[in-house]
Amino acid sequence: MRSVRARAAIGATLVVAVALVAAGLAVLSVLRTNLIDQADLQAEVAAREVAGQLALDTPYADLDLDDEEDHPVQVTDEEGRVVFVSQGLRAVSGTGSSGVSPVSSSSVGATPSPGDDDDDGDDDDGGGSGRPERGEVSSDDPDFSDGTATVDGKQADYRFAAVEATTSAGITLTVHAGAPLAAEQEAVNTVRGAMLTGLPLLLAVVAGVTWLVTRRALRPVEGIRREMAAITASEDLARRVPEPGSRDEIARLARTTNETLTVLEASVERQRRFVADASHELRSPIASLRTQLEVAEAHPELLDLPGAVADTVRLQVLAADLLLLARLDAGEKPGTARIEAGALVREEVSQRTGDRIPVTVEVAEGAAYEVSGSRGQLARVVGNLLDNAQRHAENRITVQVAADGRGVRVEVRDDGAGVPEDERERIFERFVRLDDARSRDDGGAGLGLAIARDVAARHGGTLTVHRAPEGGAAFRLWLPYAAAA
Repeated sequence: MRSVRARAAIGATLVVAVALVAAGLAVLSVLRTNLIDQADLQAEVAAREVAGQLALDTPYADLDLDDEEDHPVQVTDEEGRVVFVSQGLRAVSGTGSSGVSPVSSSSVGATPSPGDDDDDGDDDDGGGSGRPERGEVSSDDPDFSDGTATVDGKQADYRFAAVEATTSAGITLTVHAGAPLAAEQEAVNTVRGAMLTGLPLLLAVVAGVTWLVTRRALRPVEGIRREMAAITASEDLARRVPEPGSRDEIARLARTTNETLTVLEASVERQRRFVADASHELRSPIASLRTQLEVAEAHPELLDLPGAVADTVRLQVLAADLLLLARLDAGEKPGTARIEAGALVREEVSQRTGDRIPVTVEVAEGAAYEVSGSRGQLARVVGNLLDNAQRHAENRITVQVAADGRGVRVEVRDDGAGVPEDERERIFERFVRLDDARSRDDGGAGLGLAIARDVAARHGGTLTVHRAPEGGAAFRLWLPYAAAA
């Protein structure tokens, strides 16, 4: 039961078994009902033929009985006494009569006396008694019953039909005629035997076919599992699982697995580059600071204090950037504080008193652009975008805050050289600096834009770069409006 193939085979077999058993019972029931209906019809026809003869005052001895062995007949009077039986009938049950032998030898083959009914006080026409008219056979549906009869020493099951007839003398007789049930029983037993024989074979075929089909369908899954186990053991994320040529769920699973491996490989590679680049970025200021301290120790008069402070500040900024990236990668929630974007931009610009180029802020008077999140992280995004603009602008930097659909757009533009179109996504990667910004003193560590985009994504927004009307770069930060309180 730990195998999917076994569970599928057992489940399919049980479902088919239940369906076949229900269908078999229904077939047997319909077959039995149809055969009993045919027996009822035969018994009714035989009973009405005899009843019709009795209604015409035919003597018992002259009754025309067809096939007495297959259709035994018994006639009873109003008191349930047997007045006539067909030839060879020795015992009968299921007719409600008190016996088989006629009530007297004189009654066998005798014609009922027309005056025998005068003493019972009934009207001549039997009105009010529900009996058939004189000389007629009852038109009501006959009563049917199951019973047995012994004819010529052979006992068998029969279906009996009871039909009433009234002679011209007013004597009401009940004719019980039987139809054999041997054919019905034989047919039902034959069908039942065939079902009991064929059902296990059919279930075995169903189980075998389900097992084979399931094994064939799951064969690609086993190939995927083996390849994943090999990838796990070798730690080679460049490998891919085999993709079947079909378009079913397993093929989609294989494609999704390969896509996941591709993303995982890129993530691992990015982490490796991140560690290598971080080590490289940290090594230079640490080595420079160490050199300056060693020189100062040997020659205090040669101490470059401003350079040491600059390297220390650079280390501090880089460590803060790396710490923030680590928190973002760990899925740190940005918070739900309500922040007015225009006020945030004005505050951030007002604190930058030592910038090379003054910044122009464009915010509509009286407009409120509220977003939610971490004030410190969003201020860091604006600051990083302004730092980038200061490095590349020639004479002008503009920050515009405006509504944009269901959110707020903060756009930082400069009149510098701009960003080449094929580099507009790469600049958001970590430790990436374009050729004109490779200087570590002027270009930074290449983490500012990466941090800005990650923070924007954590706040449900986006950060993209376009060409500004001034000819330089236009960084567009879009953030959704704060939810209503």
